[in-house]
Amino acid sequence: METKQTTSPAAQENIMGTMSINPLLVKLSVPMMVSMLVQALYNVVDSIFVSHVSESALTAVSLAFSLQNVMIAVGVGTGVGVNALLSKSLGEKDQYRANKTAENGIFLAFCSFAVFFVIGLTCMKPYFYAQTNDAEIAQQGIRYLTVCSVFSLGLFMQTMSEKLLAATGRTNLSMCSQLIGAIVNIVLDPIFIFGCCGEALSGTTGAAVATVIGQFCGAGAAIFFNLKKNPDIQLDWHGFRPSADAIKRIYIVGLPSIAMQCVGSVMTFLMNKILMAFSATAVAVFGVYFKLQSFVFMPIFGMNNGMVPIISYNYGARRPDRVKKTIKLAMCYAEGIMLIGFLLFQFAPDKLLGFFAASDAMLAIGIPALRIICLHFLLAGMSIILSSSFQALGNGMFSLIVSICRQLVVLIPAAWLLSQTGNVNMVWWSFVIAELVSVVMSFALFAQLNKKIIAPLYN
Repeated sequence: METKQTTSPAAQENIMGTMSINPLLVKLSVPMMVSMLVQALYNVVDSIFVSHVSESALTAVSLAFSLQNVMIAVGVGTGVGVNALLSKSLGEKDQYRANKTAENGIFLAFCSFAVFFVIGLTCMKPYFYAQTNDAEIAQQGIRYLTVCSVFSLGLFMQTMSEKLLAATGRTNLSMCSQLIGAIVNIVLDPIFIFGCCGEALSGTTGAAVATVIGQFCGAGAAIFFNLKKNPDIQLDWHGFRPSADAIKRIYIVGLPSIAMQCVGSVMTFLMNKILMAFSATAVAVFGVYFKLQSFVFMPIFGMNNGMVPIISYNYGARRPDRVKKTIKLAMCYAEGIMLIGFLLFQFAPDKLLGFFAASDAMLAIGIPALRIICLHFLLAGMSIILSSSFQALGNGMFSLIVSICRQLVVLIPAAWLLSQTGNVNMVWWSFVIAELVSVVMSFALFAQLNKKIIAPLYN
């Protein structure tokens, strides 16, 4: 008979509560950073292979990103709520609440799938034709996003199961499950996209099929790890009933995260409409930028996944010094990563665009675009860390406020105004303007949070 690990919540205290912050943050974050880099590769590979089919196929996948990102937002945002509350419950030694949080999180993953299953069957055509009148682009996008939505159960189960592993400090297992899903997708992409399984499963449809198969494989691995290697959570489905209280607590933290990422989807949708007035190539460049910048931002999001349970645990255990030290250290690492990204985008934009079979027209728009947009990287690292800190401390609404102001109140109006110059290169400066506003707001809100809930913990 197989024996489970015997790590208990008390043993977990030795990691979250007493281990030095720097090695602890590295221990929990590096596996997640690696897995998020793989996740970035997961997303980029689709576009790289699709770009070799045609530029219209690349544009279709770019237009699909807004709604696809909403699915990811719901899955990740719900997982963030579960992650923060589960870690806090373990820090407070409340095993019952930790178990109920996990059970209701899995239930919510199934509910999320049901919603997007219906959306996938009913909303694809109006969604794409709201962005383009090109029938070829629209049809390729409809096929791609319908498959991703109707078979999204793998996405939601993989995301939730990985958050359960991360919340209990098992980020190495979370990394393994993501690696499995990503590798499956990368292997299957060229097989499906280039028609090796028949014309019906080629092109953008093939890209979608490879994606959902990878998601189901990753979900299966993450579920297995939770059942066999995660004794800090005991799931008992006998007589299970959804708990309104547990769901409320999950979404108090998770809804701002969902809304924040959905704001990003609205921004992308509106930016695509602004850029489409210039050309479909400008939209393709914007889509490629989002794929490329994920290699810079995803490692920081991975570090956030390691940072959040440390902050939540020590907040629950009333250890403010460890909370603040975690935030400062994470911010230093984030800025280092952003500096590397800035240098790559600034000095090798043509090489980056070359991965996507960029035409001369695409290079003419894309090279100045990458060089301008990357200027905001140097500010974004601070904003991202503070935003996740708000969520870890149970004040996700601050993250939402900053995100709405950055992407809807500042970015889109600035992009529209700059587009009136008739020069597409001016539109990219809206990212820099918006990030300046974001970082100022983030520090102001953190000062308020520090005064109200962190400083009193010293007493």
